[in-house]
Amino acid sequence: YVGVCGSGMSALAQHRAMGGAEVTGSDRLLDRGETVDVKKALEALGVRVYPQDGSGLGTGTSECVVSTAIEADNPDLVKAKSLCVPVLHRADALAREVAAGDCVAVAGTSGKSTVTAMVFEVLRAAGRDPSVITGAGVSSLTRQGFLGNAWRGKGPLVIEADESDGTLPKYAPRWGLLLNVGKDHKEVPELMALFSAFRARSATAVVHADAPLFKDLLPGAATFGFEAGALRGTDLSFDGRGCSFTADGVRFTLAHPGRHNAENALAAAAVCREAGVTLEKAAEALRSFAGVSRRFEPVGTAAGVEVVDDYAHNPDKVRAVLAAAKARAGRVLAVFQPHGFAPTRFLKAEFVTAFAEALGPSDRLWVTGIYYVGGTAAKDVSGADIALPVAARGRAATYAADREAAADEIAA
Repeated sequence: YVGVCGSGMSALAQHRAMGGAEVTGSDRLLDRGETVDVKKALEALGVRVYPQDGSGLGTGTSECVVSTAIEADNPDLVKAKSLCVPVLHRADALAREVAAGDCVAVAGTSGKSTVTAMVFEVLRAAGRDPSVITGAGVSSLTRQGFLGNAWRGKGPLVIEADESDGTLPKYAPRWGLLLNVGKDHKEVPELMALFSAFRARSATAVVHADAPLFKDLLPGAATFGFEAGALRGTDLSFDGRGCSFTADGVRFTLAHPGRHNAENALAAAAVCREAGVTLEKAAEALRSFAGVSRRFEPVGTAAGVEVVDDYAHNPDKVRAVLAAAKARAGRVLAVFQPHGFAPTRFLKAEFVTAFAEALGPSDRLWVTGIYYVGGTAAKDVSGADIALPVAARGRAATYAADREAAADEIAA
């Protein structure tokens, strides 16, 4: 697995290792002293992690798994080709797992990690012994010392089906769940083409009826929503501490804030009902849902200030997180690190609008330097391209090129 410490690759590697396979991998971030904790967790499962110099591949290697982010001159890829080791794309490796048995695949531009974790926990509570392959740590697993983005059981597999690299139509799950659509990685028409193909390949499609762009995907699907859909959420309430709603007479209550988490829970309940789990069982499981790593995750409170970590990295997610934060406290200090140069360039205008509209007069925003994951990238955009236009629209926004130096200013 090339890039084995990344969220998608590490999940695949763990899933195979938990099934008894001999697994090796490499990651160039280890050369920068990063992802050491991920390496240790992988090694605890028997995964051997090598430098990204081709040394991890040998004549006994059955295949080399890569993602779209791996360049043609990557040393591992060059070594694989020299040894005639088959090269497999990450999506094809995941599609193979999907085809091996019953699978719930969760797709959409926002909420996938949380809903995947919710579905996993509901199926687990129902005694179905599910597996999971996802992009973020399921808290009930991380608390046991695992990375939390993979688990191998004997029952249905639950996956986060990612649209970012265009490979979504490769999956043909028994239950395919569509949450929402918004500009992220690609323009909306291109995303809709991917989601339409995914819906067509799902044996049972479960679609969010409140999403206007999904209207042509609703016929023949199981549908859910708060405004429309066969499974209708009613009596919705949410604040900075939690959310609750009723569906077919069953009351759902979660200790996770915001309307978006109520929508996540309704989606999870809808697809689990199609998989044979009652709404009562789903509601019971979600009452104790522990959440997902870096999804509105409280870090601690000091000097009367609560610190929350969230991985929100597209404009829709930024809006949802800020809405939850503003419902929780009178003043929000938002610190945003853009992820990747190409995504920041692509979503720059939408980020500016999201922050300018979601922040209040007493709130403050710091935008730091862009997180660089390596590889080839045109570094012709910066966090200043978000912060300065937000400030021009009347919000207190600052560009902080040095993240560490900014910490003292933020704390003050």
